[in-house]
Amino acid sequence: MDVITGWLADWYLVTKSLHVISVIAWMAGIFYLPRLFVYHAEQVQAGSRTDTMFQTMERRLLRGIMNPSLIGTWVFGLALVMTPGVVDWSFVWPWIKAAGVLAMTSFHIWCTIRRKEFAAGMNTRSGRHYRLMNEVPTFLMLVIVFAVIVKW
Repeated sequence: MDVITGWLADWYLVTKSLHVISVIAWMAGIFYLPRLFVYHAEQVQAGSRTDTMFQTMERRLLRGIMNPSLIGTWVFGLALVMTPGVVDWSFVWPWIKAAGVLAMTSFHIWCTIRRKEFAAGMNTRSGRHYRLMNEVPTFLMLVIVFAVIVKW
């Protein structure tokens, strides 16, 4: 185990950089996909060519950007958690961040389910609903960033 923790300590700055890059890519997708859902729900008739185009854009965003960056965020984040001296679980901030990341991951899964509904022609939610839901990741991002930077 000392070999692993020593390696993690040696690669701390690289791991942290890859974690931040993954988070940025994930957040870009998680902000954009619900916005696509807004326009898809409000402007597009199911079965049309535009519907097919939106489904393609949503699928590629989710599979090509969001899913890989979610995995990167988790892998590099867990590596940071295992790096000696990085996280002290006796403080409140790591618990707040962990709860925020779990909630953000749940939102990602919610988006995945909504995308599958659009693909099946089964969307029942309005553009307004997706506009409101688009605020969820912003709130979670604020919680996570303040927890990590301010270290509550």
